[in-house]
Amino acid sequence: MESARRSPKCSAGCGIAKVEAKEAVSDGPVSEKAVSEMQVSLSDRLSFGQRIALLVIPKLAALLLAVIGATLRFEVIAEEGAVPETPPGSGIYCFWHRCTLPCGWYFRKFHCSILISRSFDGELIAQTLQLLGYTSVRGSSSRGGAASLLALQSLVERGVLVVFTADGPRGPIYQTKIGPVKLAQMTGQAMGSFYLLPERAWVMRSWDRFLIPKPFSRVAVSWARKVAAPPAGADSETLEATRQQLNAALERARERAEEHFRLH
Repeated sequence: MESARRSPKCSAGCGIAKVEAKEAVSDGPVSEKAVSEMQVSLSDRLSFGQRIALLVIPKLAALLLAVIGATLRFEVIAEEGAVPETPPGSGIYCFWHRCTLPCGWYFRKFHCSILISRSFDGELIAQTLQLLGYTSVRGSSSRGGAASLLALQSLVERGVLVVFTADGPRGPIYQTKIGPVKLAQMTGQAMGSFYLLPERAWVMRSWDRFLIPKPFSRVAVSWARKVAAPPAGADSETLEATRQQLNAALERARERAEEHFRLH
């Protein structure tokens, strides 16, 4: 990894069950039996090394994030017309994948639910975030995404804050997927955007140049104006135009955070 100064929810131990999309659309909460069956199904697909990793890595990652997070100094900024969300929060929000770690710590009190892929890497992330107080819907907003979006719709309608890593899980960087726009269309909820930038961070050599905040760093919490939901009967061209508006809002949030440290 390379070192860089700038670059272009509840405490650990909360036992919040992960929710697969097909279960989350039910009228009531997911049963312990259903959760157990999901975990057994995943376990059947894992190698011995992956099972060991799942026992160790999420706990270590959550602990490391808590240790570093406790030293970070957050500075909230917002463009004109943007209203920063406060806990517990509700609605639909998006951020770029590279700032997942500072977001994971800052938003732990918001009791967010986040869409996470069913991959092994997704399982590592889901278990880590669970320890910080988050819930997760497992699936994709693109591949077989109807069930996942229905699950997220149910959460939004119950007043839960739903969050997308807009360019995740594999990029391309700074290009949002259509999933948040479709969820906004289904719920009528506007989409918010934010970006968290540590002033000092380790930058990973990954597709997204993933950020690991250095201890005692300042972190800009940058908010952009919300993007209105497309009409229920919007055609593909309207959905794409809305996606581009959301992409522009996310980029404004990122650029404002970078400008913040250039000026202060």
